[in-house]
Amino acid sequence: MIYQRSSQLFAEAEQVIPGGVNSPVRAFKGVGGTPLFAKSAQGAYLYDEDDNRLIDYINSWGPMILGHAFQPVVDAVIEKAKKGTSFGMPTELETQIARLAISMVPNIDKIRFVNSGTEACMSAIRLARGYTKRDKIIKFAGCYHGHSDSFLIAAGSGLSTFGVPNSPGVTQGTAKDTLLAHYNDIDNVKALFEANANEIAAIIIEPVAGNMGCVPPAAGFLQALREICDANNALLIFDEVMTGFRLAKGGAQELYGVTADIVCFGKVIGGGLPVGAFAARNEIMNHLAPLGPVYQAGTLSGNPLAMAAGLAMLETLNNDTAVYQRLEEKTAYLQQGIDRVLRENNIVFTINRVGSMISVHFDAHPVVDFQTAKNGDNDTFKKFFHGLLQEGVYIAPSAYETWFITDALTYDDLDFTINAVAKVAQTL
Repeated sequence: MIYQRSSQLFAEAEQVIPGGVNSPVRAFKGVGGTPLFAKSAQGAYLYDEDDNRLIDYINSWGPMILGHAFQPVVDAVIEKAKKGTSFGMPTELETQIARLAISMVPNIDKIRFVNSGTEACMSAIRLARGYTKRDKIIKFAGCYHGHSDSFLIAAGSGLSTFGVPNSPGVTQGTAKDTLLAHYNDIDNVKALFEANANEIAAIIIEPVAGNMGCVPPAAGFLQALREICDANNALLIFDEVMTGFRLAKGGAQELYGVTADIVCFGKVIGGGLPVGAFAARNEIMNHLAPLGPVYQAGTLSGNPLAMAAGLAMLETLNNDTAVYQRLEEKTAYLQQGIDRVLRENNIVFTINRVGSMISVHFDAHPVVDFQTAKNGDNDTFKKFFHGLLQEGVYIAPSAYETWFITDALTYDDLDFTINAVAKVAQTL
């Protein structure tokens, strides 16, 4: 495939946009080369500016669960745009999508819409701190909750050491209130609570990690977190920006039978438009302004175009009782096919999958946390990525990102992908 137009556009973008991109992973720094510039998309396919057609396994990092340009969403946005694109006032749509989301997700009474997953997680942490009147939070290495200061923290040494900033611009004062734990290590979490008794407001976690590749929670891990929070009067926050409305109607809470105190949403809930949300029981949500003292606001929150897109998406998922079974079956088929052809070519690998989230790690050992994810052979991944790209298959340009499967994929698309993996495997 030829990417002449994309290369030209990237060179132009670098002159006026830092790194030529508005989100770092798009720059292909993790795999090398020049990023593609999208021209259009339909169903399971992307078309770049050189008119190459690619089977898409990023799907805008998750929201295109029913495919690109899904007609009910497109129609809803067009019709709403004809009546105005933003009002800065309440609309009936906000109540409609709120009521539907609450009916689909366990253990929530109220929801507030924001403009991104970052805003949702940032607001959830503020709410947890205001509700508990405590300052510290626990996050897990390898879990990404957006780029607000509280979350850009790397590990210190020792179980009770404060975090240190992972990005310039994040102050030590902010970092000291974020404690870093190891994913799937419940003893590590217990030790942090023991070392910081009566100081921890909340645990925030991706119930299925998607930012170190797909990493499932170990059996009983989420339930153990629930029990620790209950025992220590702390809140459990599920960042379901990726998993919400994707792994099940009720997200990871429904899938694993574990309820969180606050749940954060994004991706699917916006139908492809910029939307986030956070939700909880009445007693927690009523601490938010204007009812309570915890301030959170957003001029464009509840934007009518975004609400129309999200409502059309959630209505479809709510009414299509077989969609999650189809996604499960398609992703399992893809997993089995990739597993077979990589084994036939004697490639060292492991595959993680939960529902329609899947990732290939080039390491023979189980990938259970960020440290084991980092053990993968990144040079092999780079060859794998570019090899698939040349075959017309677009996966995430990072070894630390999950793939997202869309219901728009046909079994012919899946077979094409498996055959492409077989061809690339011969070159690894």
